[in-house]
Amino acid sequence: MTTVASAPARSLAAIVGFLVCVELASGILQGYYTPILTDIADSLDIKDADVNWFEAAQLVVSALVVPPLARLGDLVGHRKVLLLSTVVTAIGSWVLVVAPSFSTFLVGWALQGAYVVWLPLEVAIIYRRTAGTGRQALLTRRAAAVLVGALELAVIVGALTSGALVESMSMPVVLALPAIAVTLCLVVVWFGVERDGPGAVAGGFDWTGLSLLSAAVALVMGGLIGLRVAGPGSPWPWLLVLLGAAALVPFARFEARHDEPMVDVRLLATPGQWPVQLTAFLFGMSVLGAQIPLSTFARTDPDVVGYGLGADASFVSTLIGVYVIFLAIGAFTLPLTTRLLGARGALVSAALLVSVGYALWLPFHDSTGQALLNMAVAGVGSGALVAALPAPAAAAAPPHRTGFATGMTNATKTIGGAIASSVFAIALASAGSIDDPVEGQAPLSGYLTVWAVCALAALAAAVVLALTPRSSPDAPAG
Repeated sequence: MTTVASAPARSLAAIVGFLVCVELASGILQGYYTPILTDIADSLDIKDADVNWFEAAQLVVSALVVPPLARLGDLVGHRKVLLLSTVVTAIGSWVLVVAPSFSTFLVGWALQGAYVVWLPLEVAIIYRRTAGTGRQALLTRRAAAVLVGALELAVIVGALTSGALVESMSMPVVLALPAIAVTLCLVVVWFGVERDGPGAVAGGFDWTGLSLLSAAVALVMGGLIGLRVAGPGSPWPWLLVLLGAAALVPFARFEARHDEPMVDVRLLATPGQWPVQLTAFLFGMSVLGAQIPLSTFARTDPDVVGYGLGADASFVSTLIGVYVIFLAIGAFTLPLTTRLLGARGALVSAALLVSVGYALWLPFHDSTGQALLNMAVAGVGSGALVAALPAPAAAAAPPHRTGFATGMTNATKTIGGAIASSVFAIALASAGSIDDPVEGQAPLSGYLTVWAVCALAALAAAVVLALTPRSSPDAPAG
């Protein structure tokens, strides 16, 4: 009996081990580029501010691809879609290596956004693999913590590597390293992750729903980009935002009537789902939207503009490494905090830590020590939230919709980050005149706005989670 019982455990451990390799590649992608954004801008002969277009394009693509890919995973199998998304990500990564111009680089960066669906698909693979064990939610939560921990450790490796190499190698060689990592990841998934057979459900693909969702997101993002280009005083960007918001009404009505919707709005409205998805949206504003502002603030010279840390690429890599260590701590300690506080208590505490961490930036932003303290507090909470959110989403969904539910945590998080990035771009609009030494630099008030929004968004997430009824799935302790 012992042999029979241990075989599935060994099989699950092997699958998690191979999926860890996928998250290592994901972590490299997420940490590698941030310290060298200024160097990338120089190689493309563009302004630092134009890097925001890369982030906006990738977040929009990420938000659009998660629902259809998650649905496709439920239809044809999560491993097959994991392979597909890895191929797209690899293509985008190699485009960056050979990109001769801003527009080509923008396309490659946008294609890379397909990696955002990796973790939800992996959680769905594990959740389906643990069916019948009697400990499905527990095993899924533990596996997710391991995957996210590996991801965050890889972010450190990626950040430290790029910062160390950018001064000694040509840019194409520097950019080739993450492309190689993603290509190797494709080989690992092909040979290492067992085939999962046909999808859990039958049905068709909701092309109308995808079209309506794409139109709504495109209108909102177009309006937000318009606000950055034309300024908040121009009326047409606001009109686009309103049209995009209004487009969600027919989209929601159509999806509610559809038998196999792209976005299951009825499921999202259930007591077990909407708090998790709303939390992911609010959390995305800080964990995704604040990345570039934190990087540019760290590299701003305080002797010139009166604020910033004056860091170079190598030192920014170190700061990111320290931050991600605390992200990994938050992810790896999630099982312990869940046992102590319960699943809901752990989520609430994590959101509060994120809120406190960003709130600390408001009074304390004058030294490296203060920055490290702020990043450490926010990092522990962020790591725990990244690891924790997919599991309750899967637990609150029927078996044939686990891929959708876990995928939506990343989709809503990405949409929150995309909207926040656009809002932050407006707040960080260039100050000074052409004859001013601070020309091209963001005002300190813009950074204060970024940190305040992140802190309030995380606080709102904590309130939402705290008010979630205990009867919701995964809410009780244990």
